[in-house]
Amino acid sequence: MPTSRADVVTGQASKYLQQLCKHWAHKFPVAFDPAHGTIELSLGRTVMDADAEALHIAVTAQDAEALERLETVVADHIKRFAFREELVFDWKRDAG
Repeated sequence: MPTSRADVVTGQASKYLQQLCKHWAHKFPVAFDPAHGTIELSLGRTVMDADAEALHIAVTAQDAEALERLETVVADHIKRFAFREELVFDWKRDAG
């Protein structure tokens, strides 16, 4: 299954990780703590890790089209939470 990753530079990584997990917890299976979160969306799986400098995101989907959609959905939601700062999502696709 195709996977892509983005390292989003922010000092608020843990906050955004928790917000996204809480936001989708009523709709999808979610597990999280302040440093790590997973979300099993209908489009695919999102795994996030937060540290002091960045939010590290990996998304996995059934095919390239679903992966692209999942990248957009995850980035758009986090950007809404982070309206006070300009976040950059530079998705890198895993080979294979």
